[in-house]
Amino acid sequence: MKIGRDDVLHVAKLAALGVDEQDLPELTNQLARIVEFVAQLGEVPAGEKAPPFLAGPDAVALREDEVRPIPLAIPPAEMAPDFAQGFFLVPRLGAMEDA
Repeated sequence: MKIGRDDVLHVAKLAALGVDEQDLPELTNQLARIVEFVAQLGEVPAGEKAPPFLAGPDAVALREDEVRPIPLAIPPAEMAPDFAQGFFLVPRLGAMEDA
């Protein structure tokens, strides 16, 4: 897609931006590069057929996920004024009481 001066002025008008005449060539070039980059994204394979991206060399094996509790320096029960069955207990506010 070819981006021209009128396209930049139209986008500036939609964004309620004032653009100086001297800045138009640079803005036209920048907008054209942005549109070109977005067009390149359409060429990237996507969906279920796309291979997953794994950072690093192919030889590095991924470790198995381990679900385990994270040890805390101070358990929540020691920090809370009232704690029961894994929950913080807070007083009810008067505004929350049924009328």
